[in-house]
Amino acid sequence: MAKISGVLTVRNQPKGEAFLEQISGKKPLFVLTIATSETGKISGISAAGKMPEITDYTPPADAELLLLGKCKCFDGVPVTPDGIPTPALISMSALRLADVPVLVASGGLRVKPQVPFLELGGSPGGDIRSGKAVVDVAEVVERAKVAGRHLAKLADYLVIGESIPGGTTTALGVLSAMGVKAEGKVSSSMPLNPHDLKIEAVRSGLAAAGGGFGSFGDDPIGAVGCVGDPMMAAFAGLVLGAAGQVPVLMAGGTQMTAVLAVVAGLDADVLCNVAIGTTRWVAADKSSDICGIVDQIVDVAVLAADLDFGGSRFDGLKAYEKGIVKEGVGAGGSSIAAMARFEGAITRESLLAEIERNYAALMGLK
Repeated sequence: MAKISGVLTVRNQPKGEAFLEQISGKKPLFVLTIATSETGKISGISAAGKMPEITDYTPPADAELLLLGKCKCFDGVPVTPDGIPTPALISMSALRLADVPVLVASGGLRVKPQVPFLELGGSPGGDIRSGKAVVDVAEVVERAKVAGRHLAKLADYLVIGESIPGGTTTALGVLSAMGVKAEGKVSSSMPLNPHDLKIEAVRSGLAAAGGGFGSFGDDPIGAVGCVGDPMMAAFAGLVLGAAGQVPVLMAGGTQMTAVLAVVAGLDADVLCNVAIGTTRWVAADKSSDICGIVDQIVDVAVLAADLDFGGSRFDGLKAYEKGIVKEGVGAGGSSIAAMARFEGAITRESLLAEIERNYAALMGLK
């Protein structure tokens, strides 16, 4: 069984080590699934939503940063006013260090990224409080399955990440709709997790859809349509298409549990080839419980990149140790893939050095 320095197995160690052995020394393809929804604009729901009007630009900006090292869809640097960078900086650094190719896939956008991307034909999501959050879910899942089958032929395994503001709220929506107890368990990009806001939004959405907790236990497509987001449809389809052929590392935090529930409801057999890859910040987060959610769905491993920014020379990076951001844009999964790619030659220390170098370049620092 493989153990890779800098990678923690936080759920099901035998399966986690077996998965690491499968991907050790192998070259992945990283797929970033991006989408937007009106849910991300609910006041107080997301750190990305402090200025709701800019949330439509967050996913395309993340995609541009991954591929270009800078943003083109808006002028400026992808950091908060306090200098806290998007987790895309972590992903970009890890993927470049390990020479991993990147593909962007759209589940439904208002603002298109100014880079090449795979269009899966979805539409931007609505506000889950309406009970009509996503249209054409089944069609997007099927298109993404086709894409996943073909992408699996291009690499030893896939790492799939996401970028969508408000995604932990829609994750709670789908989990609740499918009968998974996740209230108080989904994570947040903010240090103070607004659980009450998320729960209120989800309950409103389920009521508007004429249902409640567990109403869509046997209908994952319906759950996403009522209280999900368009990223989930695209992401689930990619997993369904690829995991029958190659290992798939689902790169993200508690949002991955909602996608896991959808995949399990559509074709649980493919999940023998799947693991979740997140960050230590999510795994250790006292305000959420990724393993407690997975326990209710299916027996897959949860891995975590043991990143530590406490010794960074930049306050913007040190902020991650205070529970700000934590995960996103596949930061944990891309870091795990980088460390597995050269079987320990890329360490969390060398990764931090690369992240600091790229952060300094973005911020115009020395």
